[in-house]
Amino acid sequence: MLPILNQELVLQRADSGVSEKQFQFPEKILQFGTGVLLRGLVDYLVDKANKQQVFQGRVVVIKSTDGDTSEFDQQNSLYTTHIKGISQGELVDSVLINASISRVLQSNADWNKVLQAVHQPELQIIISNTTEVGIQYVAEKVTGGVPSSYPGKLLAILWERYQYFKGSSNTGFVIVPTELVVDNGKLLKEIVLKLAAFNEMPAGFIDWINGDNHFCSSLVDRIVPGKPRNLPEMEEKAGYSDKLWIEVEPFLLWAIEGNEYIRSVLSFHQTDERMLIQPDITPFREQKLRILNGSHTATVPMAYLSGLNTVYEAMENEYMRNFFQQVILEEILPTIKDICPTAPAFAADVLDRFANPFIAHKLISITFQESSKMNARNVRTLLRYYEQKKALPPYMCLGFAAMLLFLKPVKQEAGKYYGARDGEEYLITDDNIALFAEYWEQRTTTYEMVAKIAADTRLWEVSLHAIPGFTATISEHLDQLLEQGVKSFIRQELASSRI
Repeated sequence: MLPILNQELVLQRADSGVSEKQFQFPEKILQFGTGVLLRGLVDYLVDKANKQQVFQGRVVVIKSTDGDTSEFDQQNSLYTTHIKGISQGELVDSVLINASISRVLQSNADWNKVLQAVHQPELQIIISNTTEVGIQYVAEKVTGGVPSSYPGKLLAILWERYQYFKGSSNTGFVIVPTELVVDNGKLLKEIVLKLAAFNEMPAGFIDWINGDNHFCSSLVDRIVPGKPRNLPEMEEKAGYSDKLWIEVEPFLLWAIEGNEYIRSVLSFHQTDERMLIQPDITPFREQKLRILNGSHTATVPMAYLSGLNTVYEAMENEYMRNFFQQVILEEILPTIKDICPTAPAFAADVLDRFANPFIAHKLISITFQESSKMNARNVRTLLRYYEQKKALPPYMCLGFAAMLLFLKPVKQEAGKYYGARDGEEYLITDDNIALFAEYWEQRTTTYEMVAKIAADTRLWEVSLHAIPGFTATISEHLDQLLEQGVKSFIRQELASSRI
């Protein structure tokens, strides 16, 4: 039986990369969330800095759910990070042991320990990833028990800190939410202040929140699949058992809105240039939304309907690889490179990430809320492209037509709608599916149906039918896909090398 990864084991191994000194660093970060994203990005950066003697601080983690913390306890919160993928065309395959986490507390069972943790003057940073649902206002009392919401817990922690240090200046926190919400820092602060008013907290405390605490909006980007599928094999090779083992892609980005003070507190940014602290992170949010997310939304229905199942499979397919490249490099990138200086490099990274053979990113999961994502991610790109070139982006238009075909129901059962791919049914998970089902049911001609869909401002931020040639182009593509089938259409396109 393999020994369990723990402090004694790593200190005995010369190849662990972990020194005894790291276990003596004070707790400087309070982290809400034990999920793989935080462990694979934030805690990775902290560990990297600690190993270079830069930050010299550890992370006390709060497990927000009711699950136990025994796996962390057994391993002294140590875990393996396996970096696998493609970076700048080269294969990356490296393993490290992360020693950044000091302990993991359960928010309900260990709430008093959580409150005691903020008595430490070295603790200056609060980081969270509680999913988008986590940053929501819940009218609740935050004293005398454990608040249910994350903003409630945060307010209770701030109140404990304020009382313990008697409102002294320079005792506040740098608070960095990583939830995928635009302006997450600003939103979190608004909710905390609203909740403080609901709890009728004193004016001096409100002033301390505003003056001594810094809520920083941030954007995180790294694919962290979690445990490897071949974990027993990897453990055997490593020589120890690790139930917390995670895999991550080589790419990472953490963009944080902040000033020089924020940079000084988050000093672990110094050891990785991919952690960016700047006054405005809008360009980074824009490039991720348009290039990474937008290209997924524009291309995945076509890839899925052609019989492919993962992004990697799509990148291995000659036609779909070209589809991705054309959408990203020729249609999206020209519309944002002037406002996002790093967009060309980001686009190259995205293509590498899509070609990562170690990540099985399922296409069907990417189609979740496809129509809403098309509106949020690609309508603005389409409009910018037309403004620049007085023409339509050909591949994105084909992707739009494929989306309409993907949203063509063949069956409704128990309030759910199903499409079909080569006779195999798939669940359509889209809040607008009833509307698309109605359009398909009432279809007389494809052009008429597409015109109505394109003009429906319940679906799109503007009338797409008003863009010259849009309805005609989409309906022509859709007729071809309907008549030939997607696979046959792709074979003909490969033969002719055109759309």
